Amino acid sequence: MDKPIVSTQSKREYVQAIYQRYRHAARPEKQRILDEFCQVARVHRKHAIRLLNGPAPGAARPPQQRAQTYSPAVIAALRAIWEAAGYPWSLRLKALLPLWLPWARRRLRLRPAVERQLLAISPRQMDRRLAPHRRPLLQRLYGRTKPGTLLKHHIPLKTDRWEVTIPGFTEIDLVAHCGSLGDGEFVHSLNLTDIHTTWVETAAVLGKSQVVVQRALAELRAALPFALRGIDSDNGSEFINQHLWDYCQAQEIQFTRGRPYKKDDNAHIEQKNWTHVRKLLGYVRYDTPAAQAAIHALYRGELRLFQNLFLPSVKLLRKERVGARVRRRYEAPRTPLDRVLACPELRPEVAAQLQRLRERLDPFALAHTIEQQLERIYALANPRHQPAPAAAAPPTIPRRVRNRPSFTLTRRPGHPPRSVTSEMAR
Repeated sequence: MDKPIVSTQSKREYVQAIYQRYRHAARPEKQRILDEFCQVARVHRKHAIRLLNGPAPGAARPPQQRAQTYSPAVIAALRAIWEAAGYPWSLRLKALLPLWLPWARRRLRLRPAVERQLLAISPRQMDRRLAPHRRPLLQRLYGRTKPGTLLKHHIPLKTDRWEVTIPGFTEIDLVAHCGSLGDGEFVHSLNLTDIHTTWVETAAVLGKSQVVVQRALAELRAALPFALRGIDSDNGSEFINQHLWDYCQAQEIQFTRGRPYKKDDNAHIEQKNWTHVRKLLGYVRYDTPAAQAAIHALYRGELRLFQNLFLPSVKLLRKERVGARVRRRYEAPRTPLDRVLACPELRPEVAAQLQRLRERLDPFALAHTIEQQLERIYALANPRHQPAPAAAAPPTIPRRVRNRPSFTLTRRPGHPPRSVTSEMAR
């Protein structure tokens, strides 16, 4: 006949009755008490040992806290690199740490133990530690692209997914810096991104005439470390025109376009419009030759080196359909330069020149110079035609804050938040 099951309350009372006797008993006596407890309460012997060796019945258990793995110095160094790099995604931040570490070692005076922990921290842990400092997304505005009708039947549509294995096939787009007024002539950013390597080139133009756009495209083509084989644009009149068509035909450049009002056809360049243009310049109006010259100097100088040589990007590898959902698989983050160097079509002298250039440049110094140039560009904005600030906007952290002792936050209408720092040396 089976023994009756002892209730939970009876077990608790039984533990209270034998707890002190067990704690003060000798080893042979403890074994007899355990045998009796296991037989009466019908519990496993290991469970009985944990109960009788644990806290006294009814006593509050001390909170169990996990030992801190990463010191405050590690998190401070990680935040300094994250902010200097322009707040990249955790996977991209993990990929750029080995590239930035030689420069961070000197600037932040990192100890060997801090360096080891920086290289060991996982992307998920980065997200948790940097979550309090992540600024919210800013409100986006719509563009001002006007459709072009000339030669549309000559330029083929490109709607399928890019399947290119060589560099040179690109997407291009214009980003308007008109503020709240679309009239008159204002600055545009001509953005070009390579599909295979994610290499980005940008130029600033005043207006969007056919001649100006074609001249800027020729400048970007000359700056690419590889041959320009094709461009894919939207249906704006700045691209769908006889001038650009003749240029592409003469230079043997493939010219395709997306469908009208289908931004997903140009998804690669639409993403770069935010990360490489709007995130820096905001939505204010620039309409003077001085502003165009300053923005163009930023694009053609330190910014292109900083983004292409030191900031890793993530590429979509494939899509898998699981039921009604589509699961995306991405390859490991790499800088555009690393993808360019892996291309067999790249000339050896160009590869050696790019490698020497990255070894010579300090990413922290580049980030500081870019910040100074952006301050001068912000002063050239037209204050009369700016988007109205959002009502009761939540507090935000500055867009680029280096490892500086103190700062206060200011925000201009239409601009991403920026920092006003003290004069203390970093």
